[in-house]
Amino acid sequence: MPGEAHDMTHMTPDDYRIGEAQLDGVRTRRVLAFLVDYAIVLTLVLVAGVVVFFLGILTLGLGWLLYPVLGLVVALIYVGVTMGGPNQATPGMGIFSIRIQRDDGGRVDGVTAIVHAIIFWAVHVAFTPIMLILSLFSPRKKLIQDMLLGTVIVRSDL
Repeated sequence: MPGEAHDMTHMTPDDYRIGEAQLDGVRTRRVLAFLVDYAIVLTLVLVAGVVVFFLGILTLGLGWLLYPVLGLVVALIYVGVTMGGPNQATPGMGIFSIRIQRDDGGRVDGVTAIVHAIIFWAVHVAFTPIMLILSLFSPRKKLIQDMLLGTVIVRSDL
């Protein structure tokens, strides 16, 4: 069922058994996916910044109050819609054939995806690269946000 791996709605409980092959190369793929997603979010923030500029003109400067939170809002919407969506992956994750799932094989909703991103930024900004080392010793190559939320990143191309 390689073609159905992305469509979580047609998976059976047997499909959720995670083998070593599904975890092979996940760390590297996660880092590369992050870089791609970071570039996409940056582009979206730039576009949103132009929109907010014109919104500010129309609202006599009131719209410009959105600038301090613009990056955060764009990033959280991006993660919530993509990781919490049907493919369970951001576009960067999709490029590198990885997806997120709950430990029990269930789907991750948009709120969980957003909390996942918030924990990532809060913990990793303060403790990187120490937190990345955690994945070398954790079961299923998990990072702290995966452990706290009961999620795992697996390959979607198998």
